[in-house]
Amino acid sequence: MATVQKPMSSSDSDPRYANIDEKKRKRMLSNRESARRSRMKKQKLLEDLVNEVSALQKNNTQICEKIKFTTQRFVKMEASNSVLKAQVIELTESLQSLKSMLHMVEDVSGYEVDIPEIPDPLMKPWQLPCATQPICSTFDG
Repeated sequence: MATVQKPMSSSDSDPRYANIDEKKRKRMLSNRESARRSRMKKQKLLEDLVNEVSALQKNNTQICEKIKFTTQRFVKMEASNSVLKAQVIELTESLQSLKSMLHMVEDVSGYEVDIPEIPDPLMKPWQLPCATQPICSTFDG
């Protein structure tokens, strides 16, 4: 019956090589540990980047919603502003027409019609139309 012989390493046959084999074994273990740390570091970096991407996507979604909301408000305000500008033009034309008619009446009648201009509180909101009165408050403590 044939027996399988175990291959002999250099350290088995010669004690001189035992120290070299031990260094080789330690270097292999060190390399494995270093590779394991490198893989763990890569995995941690990947997880951090995935978390950052998720946070940035969430932030981007919120910003897009704010932009959409602000754009809708802007479009409404722009439409309202256009309507108000058209009303200003119409009212200005109407005022000019009334002033023209007033001048014709003055020319025909010979009398000067003096109509004082009524102040519009909306044109100067910092000037209140009524007298300012102090606000008194009572405290029943």
